[in-house]
Amino acid sequence: MIKVRNITKKYGATIALQDVTLAVKKGKTVALIGPSGCGKSTLLRIMLGLVEPDSGQVEINEALLSKESALEIRQQVGYVIQKGGLFPHLTAYQNCALLPKHLKTSKDEIEERLQELCDLTGIEIGDLSKYPSQFSGGQQQRISLMRALMMDPPILLLDEPLGSIDPLVRYDLQSDLKDIFKRLNKTVVLVTHDLGEAGFLGDEIVLMNQGQIIQKGTIQSIVKHPNNEFVSQFVKAQRNHLEEIE
Repeated sequence: MIKVRNITKKYGATIALQDVTLAVKKGKTVALIGPSGCGKSTLLRIMLGLVEPDSGQVEINEALLSKESALEIRQQVGYVIQKGGLFPHLTAYQNCALLPKHLKTSKDEIEERLQELCDLTGIEIGDLSKYPSQFSGGQQQRISLMRALMMDPPILLLDEPLGSIDPLVRYDLQSDLKDIFKRLNKTVVLVTHDLGEAGFLGDEIVLMNQGQIIQKGTIQSIVKHPNNEFVSQFVKAQRNHLEEIE
């Protein structure tokens, strides 16, 4: 569903990504993880066409991503960012209805889809008249996920979607997200800084450092068979999050 080939991106003298190649299979969840500045969020934005690489290619569902095709391709992709990215001056309903209205979806279809997504995410349909500031952080993330799923895209890209949420709420949302990914059979790329979260949600873990992919595989293979000293140190630094896996 997603093919990234030989992607390189520089910002001045800083190399954000260096010759990165990655494939994401249909219906699978891939978790991008690594230290701050390793290039994982840049890679996600390149997949969505928000950032243009200096070299390399991206294919989304067999279509080559370009300036000309970016808008059409983005309509096949749901995008969720840290803290939800909801427009504060719009109600939850208005946030979720933005793209469907732009695409001339009927009011009845919008309301039917919203009911389906409220059932899926545990949000009360009557609460959609509220503004983002009237919701908790966890509820805002659920509404952001609803917005991303409104047009039933086959692909979801999530950039640290749970990074700023209280740990207990985060635990519940992790379980809900895993269930939603499985039930809807979405192809998902998730950026996180938490190896435990990556292992819980991801079918495959992609560990990055300094703009390169250092190791790919299951959480068990990365924890038990690190490729090099960096991987070992990264795992050790997060060992408190890995008790259940180990």
